[in-house]
Amino acid sequence: MGNKVKPEVKIISKPESILKTIYTACRTCYSSESPINICEEANDEEKILKLIRKVLSSGHLSTIEHVQISYAINGISRACSHQLVRHRHMSFSQKSQRYVREKGQFSYIVPPTIGQNPILEEKFDKFMSEISRFYLELTEYGIPAEDARFVLPNAVSTSMVASLNLRELIHLANLRLCSRAQKEIRVLVKMMCEELIKTESWLSEYLVPKCEKLGYCDEERSCGRKSKEGGNNGRNA
Repeated sequence: MGNKVKPEVKIISKPESILKTIYTACRTCYSSESPINICEEANDEEKILKLIRKVLSSGHLSTIEHVQISYAINGISRACSHQLVRHRHMSFSQKSQRYVREKGQFSYIVPPTIGQNPILEEKFDKFMSEISRFYLELTEYGIPAEDARFVLPNAVSTSMVASLNLRELIHLANLRLCSRAQKEIRVLVKMMCEELIKTESWLSEYLVPKCEKLGYCDEERSCGRKSKEGGNNGRNA
């Protein structure tokens, strides 16, 4: 019932060689050689990774800001997009509810806590249908889409192009892969990370929840994956 959708994520732009880009930035800071020569002579992947890991472990993170990644994202709720746009160092081009008029039943996302209850999910679907009918009624009366959208819920699906540098992606992963984050954005960010790891497997150790980075949980309420004092307490998130 309804027009329910699931998230889709695809990388549409990234550097041809992420490792070489970062390596060139790292070496330039500590070398008398020109960046051009450093980049052209960067061919030893083992050597490149060794230096990058050393520089990142020292906290010299400006070197990974040169890597810009753009994602095409579809099928997330407006609630999820509102969380995503709170991240300061990202750029967004999002489907406009002013200029894109909904025709027929709009697509929407059902939160898992509602979807696992058949009775509540049925009521949720019916409510989305009622909103859709009223939205269409408003537009048929000549109400512009920019005003008719006031009745649309946070559940309505949206699409966007989102761009960010690698430093911000790691920060995003550290925060939003935490089990304390809402499920929908955890799924979205995991998909974003997995898309990049497909071609950059070395990043799997950085695109993790913050407890993996810190070695302990700094949340007021812990899921139990890591203890508050530090180390693993034997439970899995």
